[in-house]
Amino acid sequence: MRTTGSVLAVVPARAGSKGIPGKNLRTVAGRSLVRRAVESARLASRIDDVVVTTDGDAIAAEARAAGAIVVRRPTDLAGDEASSESALLHVLDTLAADGDGTLPEVLVFLQATSPFIDPADLDRAVARVVDDHADTVFAAAPSHAFLWRTASDGSAVAVNHDAAVRPRRQDREPEYRETGAFYVMRTAGFLAHRHRFHGRIELAVVDAAGAIDIDDPADLALADALAPTRYAARRSSTQQTASAQEPAADAAPPSPPAPSPTRAAPAPNGAP
Repeated sequence: MRTTGSVLAVVPARAGSKGIPGKNLRTVAGRSLVRRAVESARLASRIDDVVVTTDGDAIAAEARAAGAIVVRRPTDLAGDEASSESALLHVLDTLAADGDGTLPEVLVFLQATSPFIDPADLDRAVARVVDDHADTVFAAAPSHAFLWRTASDGSAVAVNHDAAVRPRRQDREPEYRETGAFYVMRTAGFLAHRHRFHGRIELAVVDAAGAIDIDDPADLALADALAPTRYAARRSSTQQTASAQEPAADAAPPSPPAPSPTRAAPAPNGAP
């Protein structure tokens, strides 16, 4: 596997899925989840290369058709218990083994099950890491929800508020929910700590309306219903911004590059 730039996007997309069989190949607005992730990354001007790591032949073919480089993931890194970090480490090991040993400065981890990743959000997050404002930037949606938990005796306990003093929504500072859509991090920090959160961590605040994570058929149906409105809103925003040159993520994707060779490498030492 050979890459060309300093910012590498990786989309883990294993073949197995319990909630929705073949989930990463299921479609939203006519495009598979893995294709949508690849195309969002390719439309981000600050991302140089896009890799899909998978153990599935059909996913590999779909990823190549969308313009991604494919890394075949070993079976021991593709089970239910395998972490996303192990997949990212394997990609970096493959890159180091196949190339000249040079690794990208910035690693972008995209989740295929987040169908509405905005390329502009990716560009802004990458810029914050490249420009030394943060070591890790991740997608988060604002929330004013009143959270509760259940105590051992079954009673309800307020978590993020005083239940006796019910503030108005507009008087509360928002909290932020990690969406899982993307994480941008320094490669050196990721390799040193072997997890995505390290150093100075900042939020990439994204639109809560599009922060859907596909876990079950209901999520898939909701995303499919929302897709036309998401595209319309992004197109309107693009038209109102004179400097915006990128097509919306739901628009026709750019032509994919020539197919890249597929390579596999042993699992990284110490990876789950």
